[in-house]
Amino acid sequence: QVQLVESGGGLVQEGGSLRLSCAASGRTSSSVTMGWFRQAPGKEREFVAAIIWTGRSTYYADSVKGRFTISRDNAKNTVYLQMNSLKPEDTAVYYCAAKYSTNIATPAGYGYWGQGTQVTISS
Repeated sequence: QVQLVESGGGLVQEGGSLRLSCAASGRTSSSVTMGWFRQAPGKEREFVAAIIWTGRSTYYADSVKGRFTISRDNAKNTVYLQMNSLKPEDTAVYYCAAKYSTNIATPAGYGYWGQGTQVTISS
């Protein structure tokens, strides 16, 4: 079991930056992949980025490549999503998720989810 708590959302202007945090507790290991997803009003939840707990591999959705960076601090059991050059279309509730798999390139299989944090980008 893994418990996840997100923080760091807020309201920023277009072009600004935010850093989201996801504090993990429970049974984390090198076989865990941590992911960030988002869901905008009226849209389906979509994959944003993922990182294997060891930090050796990362994977991004095309829509955020070059703007978002996923990282982790194992000492703090925390995963981060640094979001730069934010656009109004990045507005969504962002969720942290975890799965016991190193198949980082597929958005399926995530069984543990945080409560979400709202990110709003104003134009």
